Amino acid sequence: MPNTRSAKKRLRQNEVRRNRNRSIKSAVKTQVRKVREAVAAGDTKAGEEEFRLAAKKLDQAAARGVVHANLAARVKSRLSAALKAAK
Repeated sequence: MPNTRSAKKRLRQNEVRRNRNRSIKSAVKTQVRKVREAVAAGDTKAGEEEFRLAAKKLDQAAARGVVHANLAARVKSRLSAALKAAK
């Protein structure tokens, strides 16, 4: 447990940031899963729509530092390749 005032404040800040990051990561993972499910179902039109949203969420998460920029690029690349293969 923190003892000093600054350590207590730091604990509060870390908790808020942790919850925010978890929420953003969860939303990104859900969107990526929707793209993969659409591709698996053979629905490329829905897959493309979901891909646009997934790419946007990945870019936003990378910009905020929630995920690494290379991870976002890698996931977008793999989703794009899966969509092209499904066409």
